[in-house]
Amino acid sequence: MVASSTVRISSRKSQLALVQTHWVQAELSKAHPDRQFDVVTMSTQGDKILDVALAKIGDKGLFTKELEVSMLTKESDLAVHSLKDLPTHLPEGLILGAVTEREDPADALVVHEKLKDQTLATLPAGTVVGTSSLRRLAQLRHYYPHLTFKDVRGNLNTRLQKLDSGEYDALILAAAGLRRLGMGDRVHEVIDGEISLHAVGQGALGIECRAEDPDILALFTPIIHYPTTQRCLAERAFLRELEGGCQVPIGVNTSINADKLTLKGIVASLDGKTLVKGEVTGDLTNPEAIGAELADDLKSKGAQDILNKIFAEVRA
Repeated sequence: MVASSTVRISSRKSQLALVQTHWVQAELSKAHPDRQFDVVTMSTQGDKILDVALAKIGDKGLFTKELEVSMLTKESDLAVHSLKDLPTHLPEGLILGAVTEREDPADALVVHEKLKDQTLATLPAGTVVGTSSLRRLAQLRHYYPHLTFKDVRGNLNTRLQKLDSGEYDALILAAAGLRRLGMGDRVHEVIDGEISLHAVGQGALGIECRAEDPDILALFTPIIHYPTTQRCLAERAFLRELEGGCQVPIGVNTSINADKLTLKGIVASLDGKTLVKGEVTGDLTNPEAIGAELADDLKSKGAQDILNKIFAEVRA
């Protein structure tokens, strides 16, 4: 069967999602000038429900399900995701086909003008900090219990408007998203990775497609970034073994030295009082084994008990 010359890329409608998708579209068009790449946009459940904390909605495909349905029904051929939004268990028939080179995965502090002379460490007691991430919340509560944390939803521009209007004194956001949108100047401080381990897959783009579609899979070869792929496979295996979704306080940090990959991981209680940490170094060519080993290590230290309690609390 002759492959269609037109490839349909599904994407969320948010500004950041479209910037990321159009980047992938441009790279694929450059690598395959004989093919046409069209973008199909749609809203996901996570985009529509903005008055409920993410953790209470549930995390099974919160920002991905509608895109996945479009691929399974062959209305689109691939989907571009922020990899941190892509669940570790994918629907039958779909696979993670490519991971692109990672932007800085760190979390960033963004502040209201009145706090421009402060750092995260010097923010005064009672400062209202906005975040929708249980991972950021738990870790920052541990180190800065004097701050006041408040849930914040909406796209990046909406969150920044809430900050600038004074509804929040500061926000914790992904540095990668700000920079991809040309808002790098809003990064007041890149938070030390030892203070806030980042989300699994943060800063990387994941391209999902049908498993039985070799023509589409072959298109990704020029944009796959091997070091990022190995790091993210280790991180995703760690998360999968802990049965954690996007909305749980699980953080990671990965690094590569020659042929070795080191994965650091953390599971935190929501109040920030308990942090379970670990670190595993292994063969770069077998990243999923590294992730599984670290998950087992943290489970032996009580991580699963922490997660079970959190699942009960946030679903209550």
